[in-house]
Amino acid sequence: MEGEGKTTLSTLGRVSNLGLPVIGSLINGESGALDHTATEAGCCYNKPLLVPGGRAFVWPNIQCVQRISLNTMTLQVESPTVYTSQGVPISVTGIAQVKIQGQNEEMLLAACEQFLGKSETEIQHIALVTLEGHQRAIMGSMTVEEIYKDRKKFSKQVFEVASSDLVNMGITVVSYTLKDIRDEERRIKDCKGGQERDGRSRLEPVDDDDDDDDDDDDYGGKIVGYLKSLGMARTAEVKRDARIGEAEARKDAQIKEAIAEEERMASRFLNDTEIAKAQRDFELKKAAYDVEVQTKKAEAEFAYELQAAKTKQRIKEEQMQILVVERTQEILVQDQEIQRKERELEATVRRPAEAEKFRLEKLAEANGNRVILEAEAEAESLRVRGEAEAFAIEAKARAEAEQMIKKAEAWKEYKEAAMIDMLLDTLPKIAAEVAAPLSQAKKITMVSSGQGEVGASKLTGEVLSIMIKVPEVVKGLTGAVIKPNRLSGHHPLSKMVPFSAYTGCNEDSTTNPPAVNLCFLDCSRYNFIRVDPHYVLTRLS
Repeated sequence: MEGEGKTTLSTLGRVSNLGLPVIGSLINGESGALDHTATEAGCCYNKPLLVPGGRAFVWPNIQCVQRISLNTMTLQVESPTVYTSQGVPISVTGIAQVKIQGQNEEMLLAACEQFLGKSETEIQHIALVTLEGHQRAIMGSMTVEEIYKDRKKFSKQVFEVASSDLVNMGITVVSYTLKDIRDEERRIKDCKGGQERDGRSRLEPVDDDDDDDDDDDDYGGKIVGYLKSLGMARTAEVKRDARIGEAEARKDAQIKEAIAEEERMASRFLNDTEIAKAQRDFELKKAAYDVEVQTKKAEAEFAYELQAAKTKQRIKEEQMQILVVERTQEILVQDQEIQRKERELEATVRRPAEAEKFRLEKLAEANGNRVILEAEAEAESLRVRGEAEAFAIEAKARAEAEQMIKKAEAWKEYKEAAMIDMLLDTLPKIAAEVAAPLSQAKKITMVSSGQGEVGASKLTGEVLSIMIKVPEVVKGLTGAVIKPNRLSGHHPLSKMVPFSAYTGCNEDSTTNPPAVNLCFLDCSRYNFIRVDPHYVLTRLS
């Protein structure tokens, strides 16, 4: 047969198309199972017919059939002495499950193109070589720690990378797992000639109870492998945890034994307590039963008296019920009477009181308004009166201010004379105040040595001596000096008559001793008299 069947599947060979009549036959997969694919080609098809685990009609000598297995194949992928990304040589063994995909027509066709006519061993070898190459590539891109500690990541990467290539061959990677990790180390024998041989250090748990022989391998030699070094710390931790767990287990066992003993003793004491409690309950119930028996006997003996007492009690209870009914009726009657009196009070007292209250409230409201209006009128009157009084006070204050201004202007012209005038107005008051203590004295006793004056003239002289010191006091306080002045005829003080006070003059003296002080006195206002022979006020010519 010449055509697409030949070019597509070269393994089908040539088929002659003689057109001779033949008897057809029906083919199945082996035993009718789905583990083989039958490929049929001939004159009736443009391309090979793929039957994954099914059946088809085949013309003998015209069409040919070839089978390929769809069974799952288990591959042990070994990669010895592969250098990781850190340059550490290790060996890895993985287990992969692969199969030719029979459900996808394109993958099945690709598998038939590449593997049809090959044995299952040859197919396994092709898949194994492909997986081993990808496994070595992934080992070279990872560290030993990553491969050892994260096997799932390593398996996932190998699975993903290998699947992308095997799919093109029509093969599906069902699963891939990392079986073993080893590092290549030299084993040195301790005995028998010291021969050296290559061996493999596997990262597998070592069952060794002797802590001093942790580094001994199965051949009696020493292994200083990379993987073993990684596992030593973890092994030590595991052994430490085992010892701690054993100690804790012994401790827990002892604790549980003590707890069990305690529970046993508690159970024993509890049983004893229950026995004592049961004994006590028995005695109590027995005593109660005895009391009940004695009670029944007593009731039987005094049944008549008891029945009579019960009858009397029932009669008394019925009488009490009658009293209760009577009292209840009385209470109802009293309630009705109270309601009647309340209505009577409502009509005779409460409503008139409310009316009177309303009237008084209105009167109080009217009186309040009247008082408010009167108070407002009184306030207005007080305001007007206050304004008038304020105006009068203001006018009076203005007049007094003007008077004070004029008086101040006059004092400016008078100067010292005005002060002297004020002083002379004050002299009688000063004399009265000086003599006031003497006027209050009831008795005065005077003692004299025989020289000088005695009697009332002595007292008068003392008063006048105080008066004479007044000008000195005025000078000390104000700085003004009382002395003679000549006034012009137009001065306001020109009408005043000058007088001078002399000392040491008697009544008939014609001499003029030196003047002590000179003042100007208004003759219309002052009268001058002799008050003491030593102090005389004399009018000057």
